[in-house]
Amino acid sequence: MTPTLSLTTRTAALLVGAVLTALLAGCGTSAEKNTTEALGTEGAAPPPEARQIAPAGLPGMPPVLDPKDVYAADRPGKLSPVVKDFPSRVYVPNTNSNTVSVIDPATYQVIDTIPVGIQPQHVVPSWDMKTLWVNNNRGHTLTPIDPATGRAGKPVEVHDPYNLYFTPNGKYAVVMASLDRELAFRDPHTMDRVKTVPVSCYGVNHADFSMDGRYFVVSCEFSGELLKVDTEKMEVIGQQRIPFEGAMPQDVKISPDGKTFYIADMMAHGVWVLDGEKFTTPKLLPTGKGAHGLYVSRDSKEMYITNRGEGSISVFDFAENRLTKKWQLPDGGSPDMGGVSADGKVLWLSGRYDAEVYAIDTATGEQLARIPVGGGPHGLAVYPQPGRYSLGHTGVFR
Repeated sequence: MTPTLSLTTRTAALLVGAVLTALLAGCGTSAEKNTTEALGTEGAAPPPEARQIAPAGLPGMPPVLDPKDVYAADRPGKLSPVVKDFPSRVYVPNTNSNTVSVIDPATYQVIDTIPVGIQPQHVVPSWDMKTLWVNNNRGHTLTPIDPATGRAGKPVEVHDPYNLYFTPNGKYAVVMASLDRELAFRDPHTMDRVKTVPVSCYGVNHADFSMDGRYFVVSCEFSGELLKVDTEKMEVIGQQRIPFEGAMPQDVKISPDGKTFYIADMMAHGVWVLDGEKFTTPKLLPTGKGAHGLYVSRDSKEMYITNRGEGSISVFDFAENRLTKKWQLPDGGSPDMGGVSADGKVLWLSGRYDAEVYAIDTATGEQLARIPVGGGPHGLAVYPQPGRYSLGHTGVFR
């Protein structure tokens, strides 16, 4: 039988419990408030049961700001102190002209043309956001551009740099050596080779990292395959062929909640939806002819999908998990790669086969400008953009 406590004993126990609860609550509120303020938010932290714990990240990686949104640092105008004084520009690599056209987004005018190496494919912001690297694929060099001045520096020798990424901890640059069939892990500043990872697929070109940064998914354009790579070990840990004859996967982008990877496919005319953790067979979401580039809106609610083969942009709603709009470029075009303006109001895209760049209003889909540039414009970079660090490509920020 359970013993019965006296009134005095019960009263004392209740008083002690109340004091301990108050002390613990006070300590918890202080710790949570400090943590919340350190992550750049305001106000009291939500109660523990309402908070989601961020995944343990890759060693050395900046902590995840919001476990429900990998793009939480990319809000309109939220520029890092590193980039806030850089002039707003659009840098367009012209693959056939071996130049970079520099556009002033305020006037929609080309204000400079920078000679670079042979076949520049992408303009890539460095992890520390201080340098723009031009990937001169067939020139086997990277040309650095100072975004503060717009001046190009001395090219750095790097073999077959089709595309360029950076590990989330800033430890390595990852060169997508498409024709060499390798992932080259390099020093992010000197670009000295650290480790070479040969691959059996053909045409490694685009990638994105998991929320915790511990792995990334790579598309192989010419063999229609996907790779899963362990970031820290620098090893391929998964490989699969896309279930579509003649598949040509292109851009890769992770969902805001970090659960899903989307892979554009220019021959399947849509976007493959992949569970990154399980790395099971992806499912196709048809979007339009020649699906190519993927860009997330500044509020993390939508993703813009360029359909290069039909001159259109499809809009995917993450919450509704469906396509909600399609914008057609007037007079057609070949929308390829690009990025979203710092304020989130304009989507900038290269016209790969039309020697032009398109500026699209993200609220209405209206074409704001059509700007002539050099031949074969490809992976243009809108710079600066919000975020704490760059994962590479034309500007993937966290």
